[in-house]
Amino acid sequence: MRKHQLVSFPSKILSMVARPTVVLLTAAVVTTTVLGTSPAFAQVQAATARTAAGCGPSQVQFDVKLDDTLHVLAQPEAGKAIVYVFEDDFTGPTMRIGVDGSWAGATNGKSFIYFSIAPGEHHVCTEWQSNVFKKTSERVGGAISLNLEAGKVYYLRMTFEEVTKASGRIKLDLTDNAEGQFLLSSSALSNSHPKK
Repeated sequence: MRKHQLVSFPSKILSMVARPTVVLLTAAVVTTTVLGTSPAFAQVQAATARTAAGCGPSQVQFDVKLDDTLHVLAQPEAGKAIVYVFEDDFTGPTMRIGVDGSWAGATNGKSFIYFSIAPGEHHVCTEWQSNVFKKTSERVGGAISLNLEAGKVYYLRMTFEEVTKASGRIKLDLTDNAEGQFLLSSSALSNSHPKK
């Protein structure tokens, strides 16, 4: 039978080498096992990233009704800007529109929403709303950062690129005044309200 001997090192060497190594190894193991591979941590990371891009909470769903009457261009309130967001596809799905981490509303098909907002930097996001394909819908969207000026009107056009059952890309582009006026004249106003 073999006996194990306890080897003793001078305390100065232990404090310089062994303890920091043990602490670093322990930190690496905890980080990898608790944070790195945790599905809950990955979900939190994804939600945080979507919020930073401008999206609201993924559990919020909207009812959408369209108004086909011709709409006049809204004028900005004093000290504010107006942002129009157009879904430019007749057969497009319900798309939620978020601003700075909260949902502003939703569109469905060839429709638009608009909102008044303070000047400065803002993050606008769009994300597919689906109860059937919940996980996929969180991966279908787009985002844009805008630096808005008071008294101005901005037009964002949402176009669909590479949409499949597993993923998709929605592109948000800032368009000029002429294109914005055309989209306004050829799209329905989306009246959306969060589902209860």
